Amino acid sequence: MRRVTFDLEVLRSFVTGVELGSFARAADRLGRSTSAVSAQLKKLEEQAGAPMLRKSGRGLVLTEAGEIMLAYARRLLDLNDEAAAALLGGELEGWVRLGLQEDFGESLLPAVLGRFARAHPRVRVEVRIARNVELLERVASGRLDLALAWEANVSTPHVERLGELPMCWIGAAGQPLAWTREQGEPLPLVMLEAPCLMRSAATHALDRAQLPWRIAFTSASLAGIWAAVAAGLGVSLRTPAGLPASVRALAPREYGLPTLGQQGLCLHRADAEPAPAVARLADILTQQWLGLPLAA
Repeated sequence: MRRVTFDLEVLRSFVTGVELGSFARAADRLGRSTSAVSAQLKKLEEQAGAPMLRKSGRGLVLTEAGEIMLAYARRLLDLNDEAAAALLGGELEGWVRLGLQEDFGESLLPAVLGRFARAHPRVRVEVRIARNVELLERVASGRLDLALAWEANVSTPHVERLGELPMCWIGAAGQPLAWTREQGEPLPLVMLEAPCLMRSAATHALDRAQLPWRIAFTSASLAGIWAAVAAGLGVSLRTPAGLPASVRALAPREYGLPTLGQQGLCLHRADAEPAPAVARLADILTQQWLGLPLAA
């Protein structure tokens, strides 16, 4: 079998294009022309001996070979970037104050902090798990250097929109929803204490659909929400990020619930030109987010 050495820059263009859903957007992010990125994709297919993408309607989807390549490409790029950071940025010192939503505590934080700590052992990281309002207030006042927060009407001067996640109704895993639309009873909701973006999204969607609702359970933390939903006290509304095994996303049509939109996710920075350690952690957060696995 012939030996093939894949070009990491080609792999980076391929991964970025897939994750952004557009190779034109990938070209813009990577500072290349669209034709250059197309040439890189062609080179990758020639090296792999198989097409990476196929047409599906008006868009493109990964082939079986493309799915395999994507998984390996992400691993290769992660190792490359980690090695580069360890060798070129190993002297970073200081501290970084990071804030994020509770949704990402288990699904994102371990990988991000582990990767950052291995590359920059002299940097101290302080993490605060909090609600959106508090996160934005702390960034604005300089008490946090970075914050991963849901997109809201209130923002900060230095913010980057990372993408969006679908909002979905959440019920107990392994059991049908006790409520049905035909019963005519208000839908029991399990929600975080107000003010809450997801709570507002749920009540507004139900009001538009002219479905009665009631708040059956409130909690100051997601742990309480998941416990109440798993116990069958009602349904909640979140994104698929970080869902525990005790709950599941409900199919709206199955229960006569209104369909929901997308919820944007943003990375806020306290400074336009952050310290090197802060900038590096922001890079790792962004890269990790692009490959963030979501619960089914």
